[in-house]
Amino acid sequence: MPITLASIKQQLDAKVGENLTVVAQAGRKKVIRRKGTLKETYPAVFVVALDQKENSFERVSYSYADLLTKSIQITFDDEEQAS
Repeated sequence: MPITLASIKQQLDAKVGENLTVVAQAGRKKVIRRKGTLKETYPAVFVVALDQKENSFERVSYSYADLLTKSIQITFDDEEQAS
C-alpha cells in the first residue's frame, strides 16, 4: 500500500500530545536528534514542542513531505518501549 501525505497526516493526528524523538539529517554525516511533544498538525506541516532542557528554542515544524522523503524520522516513546 503506497504511503501518501494524507495518510501520514492521519497517523500523526491520532498521536497529537504524545512524546517523540525526531532524527533529522543536517549534512553529510551530521544528524540532529530532538525530543519533544507533537503539539499540532496543520494541512501541510506539523509542530513539535521541544524539551527545553535539551534545546535552545521552543518548537520546530516539519512538513509531511519530510517524512515521506525520509529527510526526517520520528519515533514515539510508546513505540520505543514496545520494541
